[in-house]
Amino acid sequence: MKFLKTLAISLAFCCVGVQAQNLSIATGGTGGVYYPMGGGLAAVLSKHVAGMSATAEVTGGSVDNLNLIGSGKPYIAFSMADAAKDALVGDGKFTGKKVGLSTLLVLYPNRMHVVTVEANGIKTMADLKGKRVSTGSPGSATEVMAFRLIEAAGLDKDRDLKRERLGVSESVNAVKDRKIDAFFWVGGLPTAAVTDLANSPSMKIVMVDHATEVQAMNKKYGDLYFKDVIPQATYSGMTKDNHIASVSNILISSSKLSNDEAYKIVKATFDHKPELIRTHQEYATLQLKDQKQAATPIPYHPGAIKYLSEQGIKID
Repeated sequence: MKFLKTLAISLAFCCVGVQAQNLSIATGGTGGVYYPMGGGLAAVLSKHVAGMSATAEVTGGSVDNLNLIGSGKPYIAFSMADAAKDALVGDGKFTGKKVGLSTLLVLYPNRMHVVTVEANGIKTMADLKGKRVSTGSPGSATEVMAFRLIEAAGLDKDRDLKRERLGVSESVNAVKDRKIDAFFWVGGLPTAAVTDLANSPSMKIVMVDHATEVQAMNKKYGDLYFKDVIPQATYSGMTKDNHIASVSNILISSSKLSNDEAYKIVKATFDHKPELIRTHQEYATLQLKDQKQAATPIPYHPGAIKYLSEQGIKID
């Protein structure tokens, strides 16, 4: 009887949820960090997880990714924690359409970049008033966080800004062409498109400080944001460290993803971390010690919890 009970539990673990051998990874735009990281993860899963074929897809970012998971198709996705929380509870862009989500991994801090060039004369958040500013593409969590930061800085996103809705690559090109004065972007370090702007001849990049707005953002939206720094050496031309707001970046799935698949994805990510680091250095920040429920507003997947418990990590 004991053997049969153990067998039944094992079979239940393998069979619960939706099997996802053909897996799509929702990433972001090609100029950001999600896309190369997603491509690296797809290669690792396809190579090292028996029977799994994973592909990375270009998307508008976190909001699009969360909608893709909500479609019921076999997706895992990169997302900022604030957008994921909105999807889980049915708030903001997800009002009336909750998405059942699980955390697979807490990845790295997603840093808010407020970027301009010296010729535009913008040094503070207040200087954005009356300027032409991109707040991120419509399907991105950059837009979600940008709106919250603008509000915390005492500005109105509609009345005080001449607002565009561009992805990071498009924003960089628009700055170069003098079509916008500044842009918001949330991503890892370094972001390729921002590096491109920093290295452009006759342009000196300026990164606007905004860490002082974190307290107001958290007061209204919960303890999602934290003070952080983009080091001076990150982008050519920076004259000092940039004091900013960051939010956790997480790898998520549908809560219906099978426990077995979730376990294999998390295990392969840690087992083959050196391969992933070669695709983008932000994978170097992935640490077992950072896997804790306090770091993400989305409950961990049971399959992820099983792997982490094997490594001595208890998820409360």
